[in-house]
Amino acid sequence: MTNTMTEAKLFGCRQSMDLAKAVAVQYGATLGQVNFSTFSDGEFQPSFEESIRGRRIFIIGSTHPSSDNLMELLLMLDAAKRASARHITAVIPYFGWARQDRKDKPRVPIGAKMIAKILESAGATRIITMDLHADQIQGFFEKPVDHLFGSALFIPYLKSLNLTDLTIASPDMGGSKRAYAYAKTLESDVVVCYKQRQKANVISHMELIGDVTGKNVVLVDDMVDTAGTLTKAADVMMERGAKSVRAICTHAILSGQAYERIENSQLVELIVTDSIPLRKESGKIRVLTCASLFAEVMKSVQNNESISDNFIM
Repeated sequence: MTNTMTEAKLFGCRQSMDLAKAVAVQYGATLGQVNFSTFSDGEFQPSFEESIRGRRIFIIGSTHPSSDNLMELLLMLDAAKRASARHITAVIPYFGWARQDRKDKPRVPIGAKMIAKILESAGATRIITMDLHADQIQGFFEKPVDHLFGSALFIPYLKSLNLTDLTIASPDMGGSKRAYAYAKTLESDVVVCYKQRQKANVISHMELIGDVTGKNVVLVDDMVDTAGTLTKAADVMMERGAKSVRAICTHAILSGQAYERIENSQLVELIVTDSIPLRKESGKIRVLTCASLFAEVMKSVQNNESISDNFIM
């Protein structure tokens, strides 16, 4: 007879409910029931509507702004801890606040470190996430972190395009390691953009290191926010003789004028995952679901199996 106490339960935060449902389908389970009470001032309270005592549970929710999304995940973690769940895994497809991974000037917080400590204090005993803004964020946690790579989704898609004269590009110096990893797998050339910023999200100058003449270029980055860097890089590369420019970005934040910039840009397409739900559709944006990737890793975690086969880079 199957011991139901060994079966995992899956729950979704409201900001990631579509992805959570897709993950549950791939996992072969049904999402558990969570009800939310909302007060007049906007405060909310989650409530698990079934017993989770002694169970391993997975709570799926990205922590992109607004901060309510992070707060919802924290409240669900705390509720699970107080309901005597045995293992509580926070499945965070997009780990928000990750750009604050160091002190880049005096008197600023290291926000990513703070969020890591809060998640653990709230009750998370394991973290599963994808394409952190900086790899060292894993070290901010004292609990196990499974850091998945969007390349497991993007590389098969790129191969399916059968692009000739392929060149991988990094939109900035910080992403060069990621670009070289893609290029090694795809056996392609690499170019790097060097940019200078006036302030956050405002580029004052951009130069291209490398030759893109006659190349089909694929820009690779972990996230796209205002799309200023990507669209500027695409313009520079087309001016330098590129055949075409595509972009791969795991997390589609797409704030401000991002959609307008992408539509009016020289990008052939922007390929993203559904780690963050799109605010609206766009003919230039292709979404690859990460549901099966997370479901497979969650199954392996539940069964105490290795997850190394889920990594391409």
